[in-house]
Amino acid sequence: MAGPIVADGAVVLHNGTIAAVGRFGELVGAYPGAHLVDHPGCVLMPGLINAHIHLELSNLAHLGQGDPAESFTGWIAEMLGEREALGFTGTHVEEAARTVLQAQYDSGVLALADIGNTGVAAQLVNAFPGLLFPFLEYLGLTRGSLVPALKKLEKADDTIACTAHAPYSTHPELIRALKKRADRLDCLFPIHVAEPASENSMLTSGRGEMADFLRERGFYEDVFTWAGIDIAGSVQYLHSLGVLNSRTLCVHAIHVSEDEISLLSQSKANVCLCPGSNRFLQVGRAPVAAYLRQGVLPALGTDSAASNPELSIWREMQLLAEDHPEVDPCDILRMATAGGAAALGIEQEYGTLGPGRPGRFLAVAMPEDIHKEQELCAALVDGGSSMHVQWVSS
Repeated sequence: MAGPIVADGAVVLHNGTIAAVGRFGELVGAYPGAHLVDHPGCVLMPGLINAHIHLELSNLAHLGQGDPAESFTGWIAEMLGEREALGFTGTHVEEAARTVLQAQYDSGVLALADIGNTGVAAQLVNAFPGLLFPFLEYLGLTRGSLVPALKKLEKADDTIACTAHAPYSTHPELIRALKKRADRLDCLFPIHVAEPASENSMLTSGRGEMADFLRERGFYEDVFTWAGIDIAGSVQYLHSLGVLNSRTLCVHAIHVSEDEISLLSQSKANVCLCPGSNRFLQVGRAPVAAYLRQGVLPALGTDSAASNPELSIWREMQLLAEDHPEVDPCDILRMATAGGAAALGIEQEYGTLGPGRPGRFLAVAMPEDIHKEQELCAALVDGGSSMHVQWVSS
C-alpha cells in the first residue's frame, strides 16, 4: 500500500483488471451501470507478499513449536538431523508443503518466494492460485565442493532459478557464478545475509561460533578463511564480490552497520525481514528504523515452519510492531505489500491497487469503523493472524 488510503472507497473491476480506484460516491456516478458488491466493515487492500519461505521444511513444524533455540548452530544441527531421519523428499514432505501453501493463500498471501534444495516447491507452482517463485539453493564452502557445484550449475536448465544459501555456507566463487547466471536470466537472487552475528565474525576473522561449527562438521578449511580481508560485515563482503544490485534480495540482514545499509541503498538491493524466525532463533532484531531512514523499504517473510511457530505475514507485521514501536504502522503495512512486491520484481502489477493492475485483492474485516489513516494501519498491523480476509476478484 504505497498510495493514500481512501475513506469510503471503491474499486471498479472490468474483465479481470482494475479500471478505477476512488471514493464510492464518485465511482458510482462515473460507472452508473456497474454491478455493486458491498463489503461492509472491510478494508480493500492488496494481497500480501511473503518474500521468504522454505516450503520443503513444512514437515518439520514440530521444531518451530518447541522452545526458542538455544543457539543458531544448535538449531541447524537439529534441523539437519531431523531431515536426515525423516527424509528430505517424499509424500510427507510434499503434503506438508501443500498444506502450508494453501494456508498462505487463505490468509491473504498472493505471492511467495520459496527457497529449497529439493525442488518440492517447483512441483506446486501450478496448484497455487497465486504466484509462487521457487528457487533452487546451492551451498558448499570448501574447495572440494566448488567444482561439482559449478558443474551442476552449468548444466542447470535456464527455467530453474538458482541462488546461494548464505555467505557462511557458500564459496565466494560459487556466489559470483550464481549471481552472474541470475543476472543473465534476469532472475531474483535471494541470499541469507547477516542472520547470526557469528557470520560476521567468521567473515572478518575466521573465528566464532559459526566457524567452529563448520570446522567440526568438516565444511570449513583453514586454507579458506577471510581473516585479514578488509571487510566489516556480511553486506560489505557481498559488495566486495560484486553481487549487490536491484535484483539481489538480502534475507534477514540483522547484523548490519549504517555504512552497510548505505551500500544496500546505493546498490538498490532489496531486504527481507523475518521477525518471527529471528525471535525463535534468538539471533537479534534488524535495524528497521535505520533502513527506512536510508530509503530502504524492506519486504517481510515468514521463513520456515522449522523456525517459526506460525507462518503468517499478519503475525510478522504484529511482531515487527512489537519489536519496533518507533516504526510507523503504515510503513510496516507497506513492507507486507508494496515492499514485498518490489523485492520480487512484481511491483508493476502487485503491491498496490490502481488502474490497469490485476483485479484480485483482499477485503479485510475491521473490528470497528475506522477512518483515520494511522488508526487503520495500526489496526491491520496489530491484528495478527486473527485477521479475517476474503479474496475479491472479477
